[in-house]
Amino acid sequence: MKNYTGALVASILLSILCATSQSEAKTVAKVNNTEITDDDLAIASEDLAAGLPADADDADKRTYIIDYLIDLKLVALKAEADKLTDTADFKRHMDYYKEKVLMETLFTKIAKDASTDDALHKVYDEAAKTQKPEVEIKARHILVTTKEEAEAAIKRIKAGEDFAKVADEISKDPGSKGGDLGWFTKDKMVPEFANAAFSMKTGEISQPVQSQFGWHVIKVEDQRNKVFPAFDQIKDQISRYVIQKAQADLITKLREGVSIEHLDTAAKPQPAPKQ
Repeated sequence: MKNYTGALVASILLSILCATSQSEAKTVAKVNNTEITDDDLAIASEDLAAGLPADADDADKRTYIIDYLIDLKLVALKAEADKLTDTADFKRHMDYYKEKVLMETLFTKIAKDASTDDALHKVYDEAAKTQKPEVEIKARHILVTTKEEAEAAIKRIKAGEDFAKVADEISKDPGSKGGDLGWFTKDKMVPEFANAAFSMKTGEISQPVQSQFGWHVIKVEDQRNKVFPAFDQIKDQISRYVIQKAQADLITKLREGVSIEHLDTAAKPQPAPKQ
């Protein structure tokens, strides 16, 4: 037996949301001649998506959801017959879920209206313009416990051994294969390491550098000006920012001129609005 918590509320909401399109929707099941449509199926699919088995194919998921809607309808009809729709608890839940669905519907509309291609490119272009020129380097390092170990590593490298090979053999940093740190800007490393690395020339091997993690031997492999990511690389991040900002702006606007009081003494006090 499936979990029917909130089943009656969900059933009535489905009826409300799909009332305008029932005549156009395709019927996928019937319960005593009461139709369940593909509109109902679409809403239930969105609602249940997170709980569906990840390894189930589309046909199995569709069957599960249709069966859920059939059971939902049966339970809702039974609840209505028992006059649960007349209870204060049901009415409170209906008020809450109606407002929740209305909020989500409006937020979805705002998200669609706000995240146009032009709007996303505008935010991208503005962000690209504000990026200050910044150098980043590509480097490797060897991390050891003592200065003597670092000096011994330098001696081996200067004698002709490959830096990456020595790093794999003795470095205490398990996260960098061959000591490879990739590309990074100065602010991404601890100050002692960063100051040494960014004062070096390409191809240079450092003297032992001490940080809170131990002793480092650094090799700078390349330098360049930091490149701003291409639009397609960060489009999803920009979209989330634009949508969240549009929704937050709506909330801010709706709160303007409205008297709001937090009366629950158990809740965390709200800071006074800035003047």
